[in-house]
Amino acid sequence: MRLRLAGAVLLSAAAYYVYLPLPSGVSEPWKLMMLDALFRSFMQASDVAHAMGVCHRVHLLNRVVSWVEVIEARSSPAVNVTDSALGGIPTRVFHPIRGERLKRGVIYFHGGGWALGSGRMRSYDHLCRKMAEDLDAVVMSVDYRLAPEAVFPDQYHDAIAASRAFLSTEVLEHYSIDPERVCVSGDSAGGNLAAAVAQKLSSDDTLKVKFKAQALIYPVLQALDFHTPSYQQNQAVPILYRPVMARFWLQYLGGNTSLEPLLLANNHSSLDESGISAETRSKLNWTALLPAERRKHFRPVLKETGSPGVVGEVPGLTDVRASPLLAEQGVLGRTPKAYVMTCEFDVLRDDGLMYARRLQDAGVTVTSDHYEDGFHGCMVFAYLPMMSSVGRRSMNNYIRWLDQNL
Repeated sequence: MRLRLAGAVLLSAAAYYVYLPLPSGVSEPWKLMMLDALFRSFMQASDVAHAMGVCHRVHLLNRVVSWVEVIEARSSPAVNVTDSALGGIPTRVFHPIRGERLKRGVIYFHGGGWALGSGRMRSYDHLCRKMAEDLDAVVMSVDYRLAPEAVFPDQYHDAIAASRAFLSTEVLEHYSIDPERVCVSGDSAGGNLAAAVAQKLSSDDTLKVKFKAQALIYPVLQALDFHTPSYQQNQAVPILYRPVMARFWLQYLGGNTSLEPLLLANNHSSLDESGISAETRSKLNWTALLPAERRKHFRPVLKETGSPGVVGEVPGLTDVRASPLLAEQGVLGRTPKAYVMTCEFDVLRDDGLMYARRLQDAGVTVTSDHYEDGFHGCMVFAYLPMMSSVGRRSMNNYIRWLDQNL
């Protein structure tokens, strides 16, 4: 009897921990709850280890990720998989064995808040392997340096170095890649790097080969407004909570974590912050850039007085290399045709939607692919054990767009 009672108590406690009220309409809520419970457990354990001085919270998380997810390079009858380097940056290469002599080419940057993950993770290995096979494309998944050891602009410089090498005559010829069919892509923080790469290299007239497409998957693109409608609507929706995104930004930009409450309150972008011009503010003015169905009933949080000096302390907050949404229209207009995926239940939804709008206003052909039941990170959860239905749909549509536009 006591054993049964203890079991019932433990089961109730587990159910209480796992259960999380989610918005109606989110895809397969119980799967998302289980995934979130797992992530929360790892995050809480890492916070405890960090507080006790055992190790940095990011190091523990990455050890867990590596133990669970990172796999060796394994070739198949259809795709040859090897670990190599691009511009000195570790890269996993997926090369289809059969197909046309000249292949398409995709360079891919993984997500993880510039601090977590690897292109060698099982989820990215599955994605890139499928891309290589379905598209008859050489796919190169880049392992750029990570925070906290590396901070901006280190990750950006790695992405630029790898991309320049990818577009070089030597690499294109070695892998038989068609220079007219090359794309830069990435998800979340990797989408940020892909957008920054597209801007920088599209404006470099010394390059003989340039990207013909950019494919951005729920990208993070700005750190000045943590009260866009999607940040307000989805602040407590897994798997990317609003405070976690602010922490990722501070880690990336080398800012003190004590600034997190200021970012979450938009104190860092108050009107008395002289480091932010009116022109800069216009580039992320969601009241003008978002359609009414995304603005909904939400109101801007723009403070007259806040914490002036934060931008001076963390200059990366207004650096276009870190926040591609802040780019000049002339720079955006030189970038290649774009695919921008967004998810309704994602704090980063409006970053992507505003960027798609600004690209369109600059004359760029844009495909905006929005998932009303999607959540942040869904595309890389298309396989077991999560096997998300919206993940599978979004992945297939992403690959279909590449097939039709590359």
